[in-house]
Amino acid sequence: MTATLLSVCPRLREAFVRNDYNADAVLKMLGDDAHAALGRSEPAPVRLACKGQGSPGTLVTMFLLVDDVAEDRAAAALHPLLVIDAIDAGLLVRVGRATVRAALDVRPLDTGDGTRWVISDLDGSMRPAPTAEDHVLGVGQASLSLLRGTPTTPADTVLDVGTGCGVQAVHAAGYGRSVTATDISERSMLLAAATTALNRMDVELIQGSWFEPVAGRTFDRIVANPPFVVGLGAVNHSYRDSGLDLDGASKLMIEQAPAHLKPGGTAAILASWVHVDGEDWRARVASWLPDHGVDAWILQRDVADPALYVGTWMRDGGVDPRDEAGAEQATAWLEHFAAAEVRGIGFGFVYLRRTDSPTDVLAEDLTQAFEDPLGNEAMAYFDRVAWLRENDPAETVYLLDASTALERVYLPGDEGWSSEVTRVHRGNGPHWQHEIDELGALLLGAMRPGRLVLAELVRILAAAHDLDEDALLDAATLLVVGLQRHGLIHPAAVPS
Repeated sequence: MTATLLSVCPRLREAFVRNDYNADAVLKMLGDDAHAALGRSEPAPVRLACKGQGSPGTLVTMFLLVDDVAEDRAAAALHPLLVIDAIDAGLLVRVGRATVRAALDVRPLDTGDGTRWVISDLDGSMRPAPTAEDHVLGVGQASLSLLRGTPTTPADTVLDVGTGCGVQAVHAAGYGRSVTATDISERSMLLAAATTALNRMDVELIQGSWFEPVAGRTFDRIVANPPFVVGLGAVNHSYRDSGLDLDGASKLMIEQAPAHLKPGGTAAILASWVHVDGEDWRARVASWLPDHGVDAWILQRDVADPALYVGTWMRDGGVDPRDEAGAEQATAWLEHFAAAEVRGIGFGFVYLRRTDSPTDVLAEDLTQAFEDPLGNEAMAYFDRVAWLRENDPAETVYLLDASTALERVYLPGDEGWSSEVTRVHRGNGPHWQHEIDELGALLLGAMRPGRLVLAELVRILAAAHDLDEDALLDAATLLVVGLQRHGLIHPAAVPS
């Protein structure tokens, strides 16, 4: 009987375990420099590091470098999986009488709960190859961003929309009791099934478009790295092109996701949106949400100009924008943007939580660098929004978060140092910063355990500086709400 990809997964896993083909061991074997070179698609340092490393080095050479490997070396590394079965299953191809080559990318990845192996199509980074229309993308930067941006608090049911190679689904299996994954691509279903089988995980895989396979069902968490490329509405590569015009894919996801969330359920979605002349991008994305029942936190990480955007995605699809056909495609794409008055394309995260209250939306830029995972920060953000909905900041004793620092910037002036900016910034998480004035600094400095509620602090400040108390309280409330949403301050107690 001819071997199938799913049938060889148990033996392939056994070979990987026996040879320590895991994320930590590969990093240790290669060393920091060669491992960094692997990430830059520079094979020479990796080949040198793999020399003399036996079967573990063969696995890296075969699956990560896509180098030709002598069949006897492949056989030793893959045992108990036979080379002939690996070829029959589409895992390897024969390229010579006694030489084989990987036909799929199989790489170890630490998703936060130890190594998971992910199977995808070869991306051409190490050995140039055409990108098929049904190409299944591996673990790219967008996938890694979503992994770090997904909340990992326990969830009973998780839905992964547009699962691709299944990387988000296997990550979800670490925090979700039951995981469902969908994709319109038959090939994605095959490789996602192989990925989950290789990791001995039970994931419900359903082929279909967007939310159609789970019509009428709701989940505690939704994750999605959909085909959000902003284009002309055509499908050249299913992993990135939705067939919907401009940012229609992101619009569809954001509009439909709330209906598939259980009360209190959350969604983490990667999305793109266009910047159009005369329109605020924040209002555009917010318009895709209902007026009731959703808390939304929309974070724009980057904005690309149309020319850079088109060139980047053309090269991603294996199209050279310098040749005649590539130039024609680029021209049509840019003309389409111009006709729609697109001046930029934003990219970022959309976090949603299902509520029974009027919709609350905060859309903002998060362009600064940060190290801490963003996913659980989103959960904390929603908790802060819920608190603000139910409590009066004016009657609250606030405390500065331990990570909050006050910073003053002085620049040379005609009479020595001149104060230019006063701000508070958060030293962890997303590293938010807020500019404040001197009264704001005094107000924050007075926040102590067991001290006064906000309204009482404002009363003292207004009297000391001969200011209108009501106007100052309005301004102070606006300030503390923004700081609380970003985690720079938090309530100590609410007087009974």
